[in-house]
Amino acid sequence: MFLSVFDIFKIGVGPSSSHTMGPMVAGGRFLDALRQQPFRAHGLRASLHGSLAFTGKGHATDRATILGLAGFLPETMDAEAAEAALARNRETKILSPEGLGELAFDPARDLIFDYDRALPGHANGMVLMATDQQGDVIFREVYYSIGGGFVMTEGELEARGDDTRTDASPKVPFPFASAAEMLEMAERSGKSIAQMKRENERVYRSDAEISAGIRRIWQVMRDCMDRGLATGGILPGGLSIRRRAAAIHEALKAESGMNLTAPHVINDWMSIYAMAVNEENAAGGQVVTAPTNGAAGVVPAVVRYWLDHVPGASERQLDEFLLTAAAIGGLIKHNASISGAECGCQAEVGSASAMAAAGICAVMGGTVTQVENAAEIALEHHLGMTCDPVKGLVQVPCIERNGLGAIKAVSAASLALRGDGQHFVPLDAAIETMRQTGRDMSEKYKETSLGGLAVNVPNC
Repeated sequence: MFLSVFDIFKIGVGPSSSHTMGPMVAGGRFLDALRQQPFRAHGLRASLHGSLAFTGKGHATDRATILGLAGFLPETMDAEAAEAALARNRETKILSPEGLGELAFDPARDLIFDYDRALPGHANGMVLMATDQQGDVIFREVYYSIGGGFVMTEGELEARGDDTRTDASPKVPFPFASAAEMLEMAERSGKSIAQMKRENERVYRSDAEISAGIRRIWQVMRDCMDRGLATGGILPGGLSIRRRAAAIHEALKAESGMNLTAPHVINDWMSIYAMAVNEENAAGGQVVTAPTNGAAGVVPAVVRYWLDHVPGASERQLDEFLLTAAAIGGLIKHNASISGAECGCQAEVGSASAMAAAGICAVMGGTVTQVENAAEIALEHHLGMTCDPVKGLVQVPCIERNGLGAIKAVSAASLALRGDGQHFVPLDAAIETMRQTGRDMSEKYKETSLGGLAVNVPNC
């Protein structure tokens, strides 16, 4: 299996890649499978399990499941058409996906939040079913939303087995499946991480397609950030969380001409860039997984910091930044996890911070060993971070956490650039430690909202 830059950076909708985008993708796959069946279905049914059940309402998983079964996909979803489809379903209790006619689906009856029965493959499990005229199930499939918008069926997950760490594809010229292999191939070839990643991408698409796709990713990231920096008000969900990025942005602009601004104020700029993205995500806006929606603000915030505040930065190096970041994200995904429901927030914001640290280190002239060092520093200092969203919403502590992840990324890159690339803890060791920590972490702290801030902060 080859993980493309466009697998790590997916365009989608908030608030969650696992809980929103994944169920929508699963719905689309289920409809495709249903179209291949020799019988005609008359109804649909869905049950959500594990983290999808516990935090599904806060993460809008119910809404995403309905939209997926109606035929909407994250990257192409039209917001107005989606709202219209949801309104029709509320009124008629019918869904009409293309090519399957009218199918009965009453969310009150047919969308089940199963808090008692976890599915064995992953914390984010769901069962999609088709029924006949009598309401009996005639076709079913189990799907797992494994993080970052990736979805696997039960059969695909079983075929993969316990070893998730074999991402090397024999089709690509640089099939590194670990950081150690990446460093070895870079030394042998004389190429940077971004150059090796681009060579791998070329097996599947042209240089023009790669660059155009990366520009599209950055445009969506920047547009999302700009909307967040211009929008105030209260976020949906019932916590009455006030959007802060726009007001802080105005204050920072007003202070920018002052001579006595403290140096640490640059951290405020990085924070609001990230918070703007995650406030948009919390509001259900269009975002880019980086590598997930819950961590979507870290990479764009560091890119924006680099472009707007670092002398000599140029968008001509965007490919180098995002290809490097994607290579690190791919290593983490297949040697550990990018799913908060599987490994806590160390797998989301921690992974994003490592990716961003690697990207900015690369474009600021870091060697391959310095880039690997930057990623390791950022990931190491997120180890053990729990995922405990209050009321199951991707708001507290998620929005601010992205800002701190961006700051850590820049600090990690700066430390790495001050060194010669030699360091005590390899990136592979940090990734493996994250995997083991996630395995041992209590389920209360893995996106179930059953522990931590989620139970110690009043929800109203």
